[in-house]
Amino acid sequence: MSSGSVVVIGVFDGVHKGHQLLLNRAKEIADGRSIIALTFDPHPMQVFAPDRAPTMLTTLADRVELLKIHNADQVAVLKFNEKFAAMSPEDFVKDVLVSQLSVSTVIVGKNFTYGHKAAGNIESLIKDSLNFNFTVDVQELKSEESDVISSSRIRKLVVEGKVEEARTLLSRPHRLDGVVVHGEKRGREIGYPTANLGNIDGQTIPADGVYAGWLTVGINFWPAAISIGTNPTFEGVRGRQVEAYALDQEGLDLYDKNASIEFGWRLRDTLKFDGLEPLLAQMKLDCDRARALTEG
Repeated sequence: MSSGSVVVIGVFDGVHKGHQLLLNRAKEIADGRSIIALTFDPHPMQVFAPDRAPTMLTTLADRVELLKIHNADQVAVLKFNEKFAAMSPEDFVKDVLVSQLSVSTVIVGKNFTYGHKAAGNIESLIKDSLNFNFTVDVQELKSEESDVISSSRIRKLVVEGKVEEARTLLSRPHRLDGVVVHGEKRGREIGYPTANLGNIDGQTIPADGVYAGWLTVGINFWPAAISIGTNPTFEGVRGRQVEAYALDQEGLDLYDKNASIEFGWRLRDTLKFDGLEPLLAQMKLDCDRARALTEG
């Protein structure tokens, strides 16, 4: 059994199939060594170009949990700030990888860069590894449908409402985590009480439309019909809302509880109906389809 740790480095937003490949490789070669996933928070773009920083596919808490599910024994979260961004590539290797994490093998994707102004790359990492006596395992980037799997590719799919394609690349449904907040209570009045999800700033919200998926609150996990949009059938101006109707559930009191919504399938675009009757008829069809898909 070797000593030291296997360190897998990345932002790991989404912990998608490409990230999983690196973590699976770590498991393959660990031979009793501890596997440490080294990640950064906030996203480096939040520091370098906040106005261009991406929305996130996973909250930090979800990311840590997913990294552990996919073979990491420990997750090291480095605070990404201006001080850290100014660190030289050599200091990153010496102070973080060697001193703090006792690295004996580091696993990275072949596009990996590090250190001040991303001056460090695979070549410099291999050079430093010889001085500090660790090995570097460079992995090809995983592709699907002839394109590399990346967080930005998945983000684009989610924003376009293509949640089925995103689910394939993530290996699980895209999810939003928040708190159930008070809405207009209109769903309750028309027989479809919905959980309105708040506190989701900075997360990647799918395009307006109706989806089939799941609502989780505490230990409860329900198939759900999900609506994203501004409810254009009703008068008045309102912001975008993400709301989920737990299929066939009555009398739920979910206010102020933490909740997650997972997106399985896109059912249709948001439509403006001429009144309540056609809306209710369509909602029944949506719920029937959502029920068939989530229970199938």
